Amino acid sequence: MKKIFLTLSGLTFLFSGLVKPELLSNNDPSKYTVIKDILWASPGGFDLTMDIYTPQSGKDFYPVVVIFHGGGWLIRNKSIMDQMSEYLVTNSEYVVCNVNYRLLGDKGNTITLNQIVEDVFGSILWIKENIINYKGDNTKLAVTGDSAGGHLSAMIVNMGTKLSSKGFTTASQGFNPTYLPEGKKAEEVAKENGLQVQAAILSYGSYDIYTASLKGFEKMKNFFWLISGSLPRGIFGNNFNAVDNPEMYKAVSPSFNLPMSSERKLPPQLLTVGSNDKLVTPHSVKTYKEKLESFGHHAEYWEYQGQGHAFLDSNSNGFLGNNFEVNAPPALDVMISFLNKTFYEYN
Repeated sequence: MKKIFLTLSGLTFLFSGLVKPELLSNNDPSKYTVIKDILWASPGGFDLTMDIYTPQSGKDFYPVVVIFHGGGWLIRNKSIMDQMSEYLVTNSEYVVCNVNYRLLGDKGNTITLNQIVEDVFGSILWIKENIINYKGDNTKLAVTGDSAGGHLSAMIVNMGTKLSSKGFTTASQGFNPTYLPEGKKAEEVAKENGLQVQAAILSYGSYDIYTASLKGFEKMKNFFWLISGSLPRGIFGNNFNAVDNPEMYKAVSPSFNLPMSSERKLPPQLLTVGSNDKLVTPHSVKTYKEKLESFGHHAEYWEYQGQGHAFLDSNSNGFLGNNFEVNAPPALDVMISFLNKTFYEYN
């Protein structure tokens, strides 16, 4: 029997016999169909695509899991989540959408962080409108992502009602989704709570962009600029910085945008992190969980013992010491349990 170590509130438990290994596979293409590179928007002529995986277990409709990849908003694309998508659709009953968004270095290093947020907002609206064609239930959506993707998922959960046709300005930090249903403006979508999702799994995400920027995120010390081949600059352009324009940086920081549960109830959330993660520390994730709970929201915490950053990435990463087949499945099994509890056991 497969063993899973689960850490909750600093306590580690060993669960044996939860999963039969012969029932699990990293990838079994006979269990699903996949359509790759579906074009869902082209902001400024920049094509954005997603891959959609549909289980073949015979149900009419399935809940939907939407994945946003990590990479510091500067590197990588949806392919880094290919194996995660395959594992989920092989071992659970969810339609999986693996989504591309623009990166800061795209379009000649001119994309801003608010535009990236607008991309992921738009992807959710496109999915809600079109996922029925892939046997997805648009009333049962979960968002997930690791690192930068965890941040973007948290933005959907926390800021999905902060929409404006005027877009993101110094005077009003509203978001105008990259994709909008035909005939609808951003304000109408916000009024209808059109970006509402029913669950979120946030893996080693960054929830405070304001403080990170004060500490040098926009400088060469942030190695993601070097890896991306882009020169460091302000994430909203060189005319803005966190000292002079704190409201802009806080507007893209989930930790500064939590509604009280009496105003708007956020969906159940699972926060995960590796115990050895130096980039996004367990302490920072626990702090965010505590803040969620102080605002009256439900959040669970899972700490992956002995793991560092990016344990969900496809293939192998010698620098980080990760290998998908070794490191990712135990975490994905915990995520599937959370999703099943949210979408199947209580419904």
